[in-house]
Amino acid sequence: MERFKKGGVDLVLTDLIMPGLDGTKLIEEIKHLSPQTPIILLSGKVKFYDRDSKADLFLPKGMYAPVELLERIRLLLVRKRGPKRPQPQAVQSPPRSTTAA
Repeated sequence: MERFKKGGVDLVLTDLIMPGLDGTKLIEEIKHLSPQTPIILLSGKVKFYDRDSKADLFLPKGMYAPVELLERIRLLLVRKRGPKRPQPQAVQSPPRSTTAA
């Protein structure tokens, strides 16, 4: 939580069961401070999560390929920030003529 309170966190990826910390309680604290921060909850012991959680996504460990996890992270960040805006293209000036009159 101390790291989160310092700011600069775009997304939280947390485990459900951690030594000395309940993932559900961590999620509640983060959502209280920053409701718009996307949170992915993982678990290696629980395959179906039916408790009421404020996590944006629950994923059982080992059930998804890493590329699928990355895609879900990307989608949550897009949903938070909005789609990328097209970058304005630089306007090129016509070449100058160097002939003397």
